[in-house]
Amino acid sequence: MANQNQKKNKEDFSLKETTPNISAGRVISGDRLPTAFDLVEQMPFLFARVVRAKELPENSKSHACNPYVEVKLGSFVGTTKSMEKTTTPEWNQVFAFAKDRIQELVLQIVVKNKDNNGDPDGFMGHVTFTISDIPMRVPPDSPLAPQWYKLEDQNGLKLHGELMVSVWMGTQADEGFPEAWHSDAAEACGENIAHTRSKVYISPRLWYLRVNVIQGQDLLLKNKGGNNSEIFIQGVLGNLALRSRSMKGNTNPMWNEDLMFVAAEPFDDSLVVSIEQGNSHKHESLGCCVIPLKNVQHRIDATPPASVWYNLHKPKENEGEEEIKFSSKLNMRISLDGGYHVLDEATQYSSDLRPSSKNLCKPSIGVLELGILNAVGLSPMKKDNHTDAYCVAKYGPKWVRTRTIVDSLSPKWNEQYTWEVFDLCTVITIVVFDNGNLHGGKNVGGKNAGGKNTEREVDKRIGKVRIRLSTLESDRIYTHSYPLINLHTQGARKMGEIQLAVRFSCPSLLNVLQTYAQPLLPRMHYICPLSVYQLDSLRNQAAAITTLRFKRAEPTLSKEVVDYMLDMRANVWSMRRGRAQFSRITSLLSGLVCVGKQFDDIRVWKNSVTTVFSYFMFLFVIFFPGIILPSTFSFLLMVGIWRYRTRPRYPYHMDVKLSQADTATVEELEEEFDPFPSKFNGENLRKRYDGLRGVAGRVLEVMSDLATQGERVHSLLSWRDPRATVLFVIFCLVAIIVTYFVPFRIIMFLGVTYLLRPPRFRFDMPAVPQNFLRRMPAKSDGML
Repeated sequence: MANQNQKKNKEDFSLKETTPNISAGRVISGDRLPTAFDLVEQMPFLFARVVRAKELPENSKSHACNPYVEVKLGSFVGTTKSMEKTTTPEWNQVFAFAKDRIQELVLQIVVKNKDNNGDPDGFMGHVTFTISDIPMRVPPDSPLAPQWYKLEDQNGLKLHGELMVSVWMGTQADEGFPEAWHSDAAEACGENIAHTRSKVYISPRLWYLRVNVIQGQDLLLKNKGGNNSEIFIQGVLGNLALRSRSMKGNTNPMWNEDLMFVAAEPFDDSLVVSIEQGNSHKHESLGCCVIPLKNVQHRIDATPPASVWYNLHKPKENEGEEEIKFSSKLNMRISLDGGYHVLDEATQYSSDLRPSSKNLCKPSIGVLELGILNAVGLSPMKKDNHTDAYCVAKYGPKWVRTRTIVDSLSPKWNEQYTWEVFDLCTVITIVVFDNGNLHGGKNVGGKNAGGKNTEREVDKRIGKVRIRLSTLESDRIYTHSYPLINLHTQGARKMGEIQLAVRFSCPSLLNVLQTYAQPLLPRMHYICPLSVYQLDSLRNQAAAITTLRFKRAEPTLSKEVVDYMLDMRANVWSMRRGRAQFSRITSLLSGLVCVGKQFDDIRVWKNSVTTVFSYFMFLFVIFFPGIILPSTFSFLLMVGIWRYRTRPRYPYHMDVKLSQADTATVEELEEEFDPFPSKFNGENLRKRYDGLRGVAGRVLEVMSDLATQGERVHSLLSWRDPRATVLFVIFCLVAIIVTYFVPFRIIMFLGVTYLLRPPRFRFDMPAVPQNFLRRMPAKSDGML
């Protein structure tokens, strides 16, 4: 019984191949038929575009005409906005009705008056269409031209007013589909209807702002203990303030310290740098200067910018006061560094590695296409046992959000998106959320009608899917059903399954293979590397800027969505993650342990035949050392060829067992979901606990990096990345030939000489083997 339950759990979290009814893969004269939305199933819709009306009658009593339109199809009713005091209103709004829900034979478009004094329903006329007579429109056909239709009364008599509409049958490939009112979201009304539509978001282009504070001159110190008072530099950009280290009171202090910020294009903000005297809790400004970012030098290489002396002025205390200038100055180097890539994602799950400056970006190497088909078996996320699900997918700076399917545990999206690919060793992330902005959701920190503070429902996460592009074969369509696994305080739960279709296409295989020899990050990351603490701080800044930018979009992407997509809690200590990383390391070292045990068995003559055979093999190697390297590479070559038969056919997915999510205790999960800083009582306890978690998070990253490096070595022959394995197998073949004809002593001499070469003959950039190994996939793709 236990084995059956274990097998059932394994099947529940497994990846399943599917066969959706998609048009991709059709071949005409040897070429694939290029069609839009060919990775998703076509969904027929009835579209109705209400453009404008003219010559509408005014109300006989109020002499007002506030018209609006209702589009009725059975029990579904869509409504336009009401136009006040006009007889020639213009709406230009599209309504979409799913064809599989159509149960009526007639589509009614009714014009009504909002001010219905003396009129029970405000009826002003209607236009009807028979469903069977509606034409079919297939893109790339031009949009159907709207026409004027005479309004009729309820008895079919023609009225004086006219309505311009167009009605057609189409699919989700129609250009009016994204902005249309959908029958799937009929329950979301009013302002909330905007939160149900599909949108594409572009994250801001981010740059690193480096403020190198060198020294101050002629500071006017306050009389606070004389030379014992401390002074420090404070830089403020937007709502973020950074401080330098404190110095003893001195009129000419010297720091030579970098303050790193993240700035977003366009550079409309200003940097405020001030010299403060006092302590971290109470301090007073000795002077400040304001530097507009649009005047800051752009830097794309390691050449240091020129140092500039900035005159300090006394900050304004009141609005009407004038700035007081004096002789104090501050020497700084300020630059916008475009040679870095601003790391806003977890490093192992990066979807973009290009530098900030467009001048350094290389052309794309391929195209990634993603079809988000449907989900099945979703868990109810709201108290009334229903789910309003939508998907968010991120790759590079492009975020996509599907439309929200209201009150459905088996939503069908069938939306397709495309991204340019610049580096194959990147990851696309797809997450399913429950929409918390519908059904009367409130804004965070808002107030209801009674004046009481309320909180809106957050967009709850349902599950996440990651797909590493290097594990995909070129031009192959992967159609699989991925389990949606969510980790709660009660443990890991399967929240349903999502069906995706993925295809990577590249016009030139040579361009793709060349990327394996290139550095993973831009050159500046190796010439002027940033510390781990700087990267953590800058990553939090980048996430905050992205969140603020997406809050200004409509519909918004909330903070919890951005944080979960960017894995903002990936470096926080968790006992579950610690055990999982330790398990990865022990699994990696199990081979060495096995070799050590076998050597010990040989040494103690556990098996005489094995010991004698090993001894003669050792003598053979001693007398014929030239056979060592050819034999090693021959073995690796044979293993690589043999494992081709059992190469992975499916993309890697979340592994509950690898993540130790199936064995995590309630206490461990409570610790993992504990916010940072901790919510537990006791100030001293909280400080010690948070300090421990911060240090443990660093240890966790080191453990993860060690495991990742070893797994990358294993993946050389695993065919997880088929292109890389082909390159390595070819390298082994060439190495066999070279090592066979070149004496072993010569190879060892060249190798040691190369390793011990003088520094002047070394290169600043990583070597090709190092770049190649860093691009190998690892089991981190399957970590929750």
